[in-house]
Amino acid sequence: MSTMVGIKKAVFPVAGLGTRFLPATKTLPKEMLVLVDKPVIQYGVEEAARSGIEKVVLVTGRNRSAIEDHFDETPELETLLADRGKLDELEKIRHISELTTISTIQQDEPLGLGHAVLVTRSVIGNEPFAVILSDDVMDADPPALKQLIDVYERVQGPVIAIERVPDERVSSYGIVAVEETQASLGRGVHRIRDLVEKPSHDQAPSNLGIIGRYILTPDIFPALEATDRDGSSEIQLTDALRKLLRDRPLYACEVDGVRHDTGHKLGFLKATAYFGLRQPDLAGPLREYLKTLT
Repeated sequence: MSTMVGIKKAVFPVAGLGTRFLPATKTLPKEMLVLVDKPVIQYGVEEAARSGIEKVVLVTGRNRSAIEDHFDETPELETLLADRGKLDELEKIRHISELTTISTIQQDEPLGLGHAVLVTRSVIGNEPFAVILSDDVMDADPPALKQLIDVYERVQGPVIAIERVPDERVSSYGIVAVEETQASLGRGVHRIRDLVEKPSHDQAPSNLGIIGRYILTPDIFPALEATDRDGSSEIQLTDALRKLLRDRPLYACEVDGVRHDTGHKLGFLKATAYFGLRQPDLAGPLREYLKTLT
């Protein structure tokens, strides 16, 4: 593959029902739940923009217009803020719509992450692309996605973000087995030997869990088409990557940064505290409040 082909598109699967957060997500997409002062998905889109992504593709389900509206221009609000001299707030609002180009494609049935990627085939075309799962909110410098893109530019093959997870949690992740580390690949970069979707503890080949960032090449699409549905009638991206591994090398990158899994309540609460403490105007009072809790 030519080294001239850069990563300019990122797929965001956002069609999930968010049942863990009911009743809050009865009408509000879980990606729009707010961490401090920004919805969860904005953290991911900002990361994509800082990583050089020029076009974001939202894979939506029904009643997902709130996500699209969030990234659209809001002339009436902007005029109101300008008239009232609220220039800091105006800048924040304009920043959202200027991040990147946003398009949407609908996933008619909730058939899993693999299916969500597959439906973007006509939009992605014949070029490499990123996939960001916005539940995984990353605090990293350089951005987590940029770290993967840098690896892709070296190895010219698919790159999957991983982190070491507690042994008792391996059954909640796709797990990779890797070959002996090669110094030439760079620190924390591995060639993948196998992938297993949510293995039991005693069947897990390692504790290297797949997290929500991928760089994929267009040959993933025929691999997804050839992947059978699992026991939940879903097409798993991990299973398709395992098929692809028969034909080409795949790589894993241990991301240097802090990940928060906001897809469940405890992770969301931890992320709220973490990002609250990162804001200078909130850090002191919030820290003092947290000390008072028993």
